[in-house]
Amino acid sequence: MADYKFVLTEKDLPTRWYNILPDMAATGGPPPPPLHPGTLQPIGPADLAPLFPMALIAQEVSQDRFIDIPEAVREIYKLWRPSPLYRAHGLEKALGTRAHIYYKYEGVSPAGSHKPNTAVAQAYYNKQEGTRRLTTETGAGQWGSALALACQLFGMELKVYMVRVSYEQKPYRRIMMETWGGQVVPSPSRDTNAGRAILDKDPDSPGSLGIAISEAVEDAALRDDTKYSLGSVLNHVLLHQTVVGEEALKQMALAGEYPDVVVGCVGGGSNFAGLAFPFLRERLVGGKKTRFLAAEPEACPSLTKGEYVYDFGDTAATTPLMKMYTLGHTFVPPGIHAGGLRYHGMAPLICELHARGHIEAQAYAQTRVFESAIQFARTEGIIPAPESAHAIRAAVEEAVAADAAGERRVILFNLSGHGHFDLSAYELFLAGKLQDYAYPEEMVRQAMLSIPKVE
Repeated sequence: MADYKFVLTEKDLPTRWYNILPDMAATGGPPPPPLHPGTLQPIGPADLAPLFPMALIAQEVSQDRFIDIPEAVREIYKLWRPSPLYRAHGLEKALGTRAHIYYKYEGVSPAGSHKPNTAVAQAYYNKQEGTRRLTTETGAGQWGSALALACQLFGMELKVYMVRVSYEQKPYRRIMMETWGGQVVPSPSRDTNAGRAILDKDPDSPGSLGIAISEAVEDAALRDDTKYSLGSVLNHVLLHQTVVGEEALKQMALAGEYPDVVVGCVGGGSNFAGLAFPFLRERLVGGKKTRFLAAEPEACPSLTKGEYVYDFGDTAATTPLMKMYTLGHTFVPPGIHAGGLRYHGMAPLICELHARGHIEAQAYAQTRVFESAIQFARTEGIIPAPESAHAIRAAVEEAVAADAAGERRVILFNLSGHGHFDLSAYELFLAGKLQDYAYPEEMVRQAMLSIPKVE
């Protein structure tokens, strides 16, 4: 009888996060540093101290390959970790493929996604250093939900700036955040200078993650009792997510196979990094030949269409400059339902790995993504988040390509969350009303003009 899932016990829960920085430095030199927005010089700990606790700042620049997970964090992880690894027998049968398709399912967390892996860690370190209140942004609401849960567990206040188009599309995500005690406002809002400036120019702005970041950063910077928390992009966030890949390495060993290709959707990059980085370690220092594929939306294709330059992480140009593939920090993506992928840039570590040729990228149209989401739901039983469905689409196309080439590939992807609060998008698709968005070339061209020139 075929095995469908590969399950670890709590005793197998990783005790350390994996930091890819030293392996990158050893095999290709250190990645480009973030720069101060005023001086254009590499930033130091003092520059980040108003926004982040020192423990997270230390993790941001650490050269230790492994960082111990605090016992208090591991205890909370046990609510849902280790998460299961599945063999997608139903999907394979529907495709008629020779490929073996596996997925790591992060939707088993209380918030329904991978995001609590870092939310719990960030809340813990902030609480340890006396922070009373956090601010953050959220797109589809997965990150805001996770941080609301974490703040409730550690007795902290939270204000969430939720991208307006998602605030309107996904009311149950807002209710989830409020149930866990978070205060949620649509972004752009009238609560910050950044938000008011956007609304004065465009009262009907759908918002973007860049705008919401500007609001959350401004809010945190103006209060002594408040720090800012980010759900993706930064090194320490990607670090915390590596529990996913460390578990998956053990589970693939239980399955008796090793992936030929590892797939994940990318917006800011955290869920992709969480699964991929431990396997990338095996490529960088172990000589494995695994390919890595990042799946993104055609409407916001930073890795496939962006330029690899220094740019701001937020719309108001208040954050450090990071070298990344960007569409321009003033770019406001179309209102696709994968709200977590509507970001103009990408995690700098992922960008540098892509630039070095270790990571491939492919963009997918919204309707194609939902075709694969429906097929997955009907064969595997899980309704995926629109973000995660990009990874499903990529995995399906990988399987089809392998069959055409006469190969039997082992494909592993991260199913980063469920889509139970995204059913309005499924309703539109099933009714034939879900639309595709063309790549907004002129809008991107204009946004790229706002990027500062950094030599």
